[in-house]
Amino acid sequence: MKTESKNLVRWGILSTANIATKVARAINLAENAELVAIASRTEERATAWAQKHNVPIAYGNYDALLSDSSLDAIYIPLPPSMHAEWTIRAAERGKHVLCEKPLAADSDEATMMADACRQNGVQLMDGVMWVHHERTVLMKQKLGDLGEFRRVTAAFTFSWNTIPTDNIRAKPELAGGSLGDLGYYCVRAILWAFEGMPTKVFATARYKVGVDFNLAGILWFENERIATLDCGFDTSLRKWFEVAGTKASLVCDDFTVPTSEESARFWIHGSENEKHETGACIQEVNMIERFSAIVQSKNLEPEWADVAVNTMRVCDALLESDQRGEIVNL
Repeated sequence: MKTESKNLVRWGILSTANIATKVARAINLAENAELVAIASRTEERATAWAQKHNVPIAYGNYDALLSDSSLDAIYIPLPPSMHAEWTIRAAERGKHVLCEKPLAADSDEATMMADACRQNGVQLMDGVMWVHHERTVLMKQKLGDLGEFRRVTAAFTFSWNTIPTDNIRAKPELAGGSLGDLGYYCVRAILWAFEGMPTKVFATARYKVGVDFNLAGILWFENERIATLDCGFDTSLRKWFEVAGTKASLVCDDFTVPTSEESARFWIHGSENEKHETGACIQEVNMIERFSAIVQSKNLEPEWADVAVNTMRVCDALLESDQRGEIVNL
């Protein structure tokens, strides 16, 4: 049950992109949040979306929504090329920002976004939902059973039979590409497991329609640890990672989005294989509730922006490595 209305964090969404529907549902289900407003590039589109999703206020441009003084937090599902501009504008209006991944077009923009939010005293978080799932908390606890960490391997792919030229993922001018769309999750999983930045990276990619259509990378870490990832738009659906240690390995075969909201699973492979399972959980609801709780507490958590910026730094280094054809040091 929702808390009293006066205590709810009031949300606005900047764009009617497809992912906005999932996050709108999460805001409506969250105990400490309410969805108040939607903005689109046209009033007609915003009004139609608001009526369909039972949102009280519709704005025909993004600036109008940011000018709404009643809103506490903004969710930004715009194309990556627009994230920096609108995050900074929102921060300057005193709005807390949950921004869809990848956080920005590059790490320089990501740093500017984080700086703007810090300077204006607002929270910044990227919309990586899986890190908020209850399963992720349990997996983190189980990493201690693996012995000394040696490797992380992560993959996130799906296959387009025909390239959808109207899709932002396939548009270089909108900062599309498989690394930002899919590999970002893999990089985040690697940083989540190793809790640190790589010392150097190497990558190779294949391009179509001006974007990286697939990419494979190697990341080296201190203490003889190594990670590999692959992402792409030309391979069947894969969304798994493995963390391997000297005693056992942890495997999750659907880490980005659990197959069911009713349960989620992972395995420990060692001398004996163990299947672990958590109960019902909607990870995007957890994300909204966690973000809203930060807003309510007025105690900002800058580590969310830090890890998002670091994820962008690694992605930039991987793309630079492919372009230069050599290892890049961080």
